Amino acid sequence: MTHVATLVGAADAQTISPDLIAAAARRLPGARDPEILAPNRAADIPFAPGAAHGNPDDGSFADVGYCRAAADVLRMTLGGAPVDIFVQPRAWRRKKLFLADMDSTMIGQECIDELADFVGLKEKVAAITERAMRGEIAFEPALRERVALLKGLDVSVVDEAIATRIVPNPGGRELVMTMRAHGAYAALVSGGFTVFTSAIAEKLGFQENRANVLKIEDGKFLGEVEEPVLGKAAKLAALLELRGLLELAPEETLAVGDGANDLDMLEAAGLGVAFRAKPAVASAAHARIDHSDLTALLFAQGYRLDEFVS
Repeated sequence: MTHVATLVGAADAQTISPDLIAAAARRLPGARDPEILAPNRAADIPFAPGAAHGNPDDGSFADVGYCRAAADVLRMTLGGAPVDIFVQPRAWRRKKLFLADMDSTMIGQECIDELADFVGLKEKVAAITERAMRGEIAFEPALRERVALLKGLDVSVVDEAIATRIVPNPGGRELVMTMRAHGAYAALVSGGFTVFTSAIAEKLGFQENRANVLKIEDGKFLGEVEEPVLGKAAKLAALLELRGLLELAPEETLAVGDGANDLDMLEAAGLGVAFRAKPAVASAAHARIDHSDLTALLFAQGYRLDEFVS
């Protein structure tokens, strides 16, 4: 079988029943018996689209449009059930490079919004953040505008924010550590700030992190960010650079994010996944996670639950 459809439900939902799997399989050409990755939680359905969508001899079938359309058909078939669906070629399924956004992806918060709360400006800054993540305004000037509002804030609040406000999203450490256990390289690539990414990367197991640097003097933020701002172009550049250094094929890369500044990185990855993302991002990414946690990215690579590492 050249293709696989992976169905993933929320960890506590017991969604992936035999009946649901059977309903999905009926819509997939040449579907074979399912492979259970986690009982009632995740399953693979191998299938073969046929020669119209690629070369049946090499198993490539790298038509992203076909895979996205097939996933949409399955969502409609399942009647809106809370199931995340990944349709992809089986070749190159296990990834060797993982790049992840931080804010609202690997963690549940936007760090700059939390910093703004210490100066009573969270609502104002959060509104700008939301517009930037939706792609309604350019990321770089929006970042400079928000950073300027932090001028004079004591740097010590970062430690307080990490300790009391920043919460990793479920499944993040398992995702990183399982991939690393199987030889993958993991990089946290954020439009946020190194004062956060360095701590979050260590906590979740990333081998490196890249983010913007806030200017500091006498223990206080100056309200400025070092140039150039790490935004959409820099995230794509990080993917291409690391892929080249590791001598990997494009298909061997995985990226996940939620905002407009992640789009180029997601589109260039072998599998680019939108995590509970803004509409424009969810519609453009290869696949999306709306219901399950970050371990869905392990199931998408064919890992069984008993292979997870924490």
